[in-house]
Amino acid sequence: MRPSKVLSIAFATALAATGATQAQDRPAALGVGVFTFLSGPAAAYGMPGRQGAELIVEQINAAGGIGGVPVEPIYVDEAQGAQGVISEYRRLAESESVAAMIAALSSGNCLALAPVAEQLQMPTLAWNCDTHQLLLDGTSSYYYRPNGNTIPEFMAYALYFLAQNPDVRRVAIINPDYAFGHDAAAIVRATLQAINPEIEVVAELFPRLGSSTFQTEISRLSSARPDVIFSNLWGADLENFARQAMPRGLFQQSTMVLALGETILQRVDLPEGTIIGVLGDGYWRSPEAEGIGRAAAFAEAYRARFGEDPVFPTMKMVNAFLVLQAAYDRAIADNGGAWPDAAALTAALEGLTVETMTGSITFREDNDAPVDQIVGRVGRIEGVDGPVMVDMVRYDGTTLMPPLGTEPIAWIGSLNAEFFAPFLSPATDQ
Repeated sequence: MRPSKVLSIAFATALAATGATQAQDRPAALGVGVFTFLSGPAAAYGMPGRQGAELIVEQINAAGGIGGVPVEPIYVDEAQGAQGVISEYRRLAESESVAAMIAALSSGNCLALAPVAEQLQMPTLAWNCDTHQLLLDGTSSYYYRPNGNTIPEFMAYALYFLAQNPDVRRVAIINPDYAFGHDAAAIVRATLQAINPEIEVVAELFPRLGSSTFQTEISRLSSARPDVIFSNLWGADLENFARQAMPRGLFQQSTMVLALGETILQRVDLPEGTIIGVLGDGYWRSPEAEGIGRAAAFAEAYRARFGEDPVFPTMKMVNAFLVLQAAYDRAIADNGGAWPDAAALTAALEGLTVETMTGSITFREDNDAPVDQIVGRVGRIEGVDGPVMVDMVRYDGTTLMPPLGTEPIAWIGSLNAEFFAPFLSPATDQ
């Protein structure tokens, strides 16, 4: 365990021994800053997150709140840019009414906020930002991520399409031109190289975020004639790419892998068999979610309120609130029923295990919680009007997470055939 975290836990333990020293007056409301995109192109992803927050907060409050205190979310639009996001975070953190943050959607914003959270000693849950660079130095005491890491996420896509198509030799990549896209490309390349060095990446395209047309990229992909096309385009970019690529036969020419494809199933008629998924385990129709038994009822309430099914950004946000609730429950219990301060709340997050609506997470010493990765195909099932994900495989997030203290891409390159063999059997329903 890191020395800084030992000191943090020891400090919280010492305060607990003094009883009321660590306790705060129970507030009239629990203010939570919630950062997501409420405007601009990224709102196609951010608004389902906000809607999920609205509904889960309503349900938590109807059941008595957190520790008997109603939750009061304060929403911040990430579309204002990093400097505006930092300014709003500071403003909320310095107010007496906000005790925790759920921030943020953008990996860039999370990277900018992480040192601010430490400086202000503000407990913060990263509800979406998946970049493997976020907690890489292992020094965070106040920043926690319960919802996914790009390493297991994008390794899983490569494993899935190679299990389905073991003869793949030519792969193309089309990702957005910023860290999320470039990181995913590096992970996919490293995984392919580790499994089979004869696989060639025949094209890597990084269109500008917010592009309205992908005709040039589609022409280049078509002429490259890859066996598989991998993409982590999202939001309006993903919709535009899919709508423009389908009439030109790209989905028929190559196996298409759309890492965030679940988010557009309700709006774009993707061809059956297209490989799609979610980032993490946040598919409310997965067998694990059905076994837990909460997601279907939540989806029904969400559909009644917003007129559509929840998508995985919705479930990521919901799961973040469930983690926050579990941390408060633990902190209150550890504090003899008294209301905890920030030190007690972060101490409660240490090593916390939570059953969410879609799976289970446990925080590691670096504050990252490995999340299983679900990948499947577009298909149809009886009783559901519209396409869904079928042929799902759930990849163990802990197994695909680099050990503490290792450089992630180098770790992938160090893996051998024995490691990959269990993942490369044909994908089937799980």
